[in-house]
Amino acid sequence: MRSPLQPAKFSPANDILALQPDFADPVTAADFPQTILRFRNDRWATTVGLEGLSDDDWLRHFGRFAPLDGSLPQPLALRYHGHQFRVYNPDIGDGRGFLYAQLRDGAGRLLDLGTKGSGQTPYSRFGDGRLTLKGGVREILATEMLEALGVNTSKTFSIIETGEALARNDEPSPTRAAVMVRLSHSHIRIGSFQRAAYFDDKALLERLTDYALTKLYKETPGENPPAQLLGRVVERAADLAASYMVAGFVHGVLNSDNINVTGESFDYGPWRFTPLWEPAFTAAYFDHAGLYAFGRQAEAIHWDVAQLAVSLRPIVEAEPLIQQLERFPQLYGKAMVRRFCWRLGVKPTGDASPMIEAAVRGLAASETQIDRFFQDWRGGDPRACSDYAGEAWAPFRDAISDFEESQVKDHPYWSDASPCSMHIDEVEAIWSAIDKDDEWAPLHAKVAAIRRMGDALGDAPPLP
Repeated sequence: MRSPLQPAKFSPANDILALQPDFADPVTAADFPQTILRFRNDRWATTVGLEGLSDDDWLRHFGRFAPLDGSLPQPLALRYHGHQFRVYNPDIGDGRGFLYAQLRDGAGRLLDLGTKGSGQTPYSRFGDGRLTLKGGVREILATEMLEALGVNTSKTFSIIETGEALARNDEPSPTRAAVMVRLSHSHIRIGSFQRAAYFDDKALLERLTDYALTKLYKETPGENPPAQLLGRVVERAADLAASYMVAGFVHGVLNSDNINVTGESFDYGPWRFTPLWEPAFTAAYFDHAGLYAFGRQAEAIHWDVAQLAVSLRPIVEAEPLIQQLERFPQLYGKAMVRRFCWRLGVKPTGDASPMIEAAVRGLAASETQIDRFFQDWRGGDPRACSDYAGEAWAPFRDAISDFEESQVKDHPYWSDASPCSMHIDEVEAIWSAIDKDDEWAPLHAKVAAIRRMGDALGDAPPLP
């Protein structure tokens, strides 16, 4: 069973101001025609002491962006650069979002409340600074599913419809608009360091490094803080890449401005869950080369982390950074074992790599759906199922026999006829009900089903 989220008292913070004046620009939220509350995540609001807000106060803070007492006096549009599909872009930053507030949970962890669709900023370029309601609904589904599957992800905290009609080239227009708030363990990106390095701002690089270590990792800087930080990012990023694979998730846009230095996944645009174990499966229609395909995500994240190492070079020698980067493949392999065994419900004893390789080959050869496989082998009696009797599954059947079950199967979820999945046809059906009939029941039912699955899976394995 999943550990319950711990309630906390509201504890505002504004630690990000230590990075000013070179890190962000004060901005003002758009004045929306309407604020219609569509989703409030009271489950996570409890962990930061905001579950007691009335709906009117919720709209005032997360639709009109009245400051939270004791936190930031004004929203901040963060400055950053980044490689976008491996092409460096110095003309980006928070173009349709901002950092609205900071606060701490009951364990003292520093968290951000950041927005998407809150209006134009100095970095909007030619954009309108808005978010489609469909984009907000998709973000709810992505973050809820990833959280249930043990991925370290931001949480969709609030969705408020704004009464605007938006024109978009990649979906039917006009379409409804929304403003989203996410709860995240920082919005410091690899691209934040890239921008400081681009301007050869060693002082900002040092402040960013100190902020990340002391505020986000809660560590005392040692003899080599940049290498110390890179080591932590390598560990978290390798685990993130493995968690995507075990979840069957494709982020779609793993640019360096979308990689958080805490290793937390966030900012979901053209995401997908692949039904089958297809390494070439892509989420973004514009990813023509398959750079961020399902099977290339570890490579992409490792490449992005290398850009952090490059950005730290103005304040540290190369050798300790190289040593940290070289740990990634081994850490990724260990994380795959840890997470695959967790979802499978077995103890990761001995060398589990051959078992996982046999499972992947079986999935690919038999075209068994990923979610179906984990549901059957963790919750059912797959040896009695003809689907796994063929030659494609023989190596896995032999390998798995050496592993002990690690968790009980007493949750009723494991008796369900079908696994809880999140494939594109269901995503579109949920949105269609909202778009055509303003029917939100399918969305709420899906969120409840996802959380039920997450409760059955239990807590994800921690980093060693």
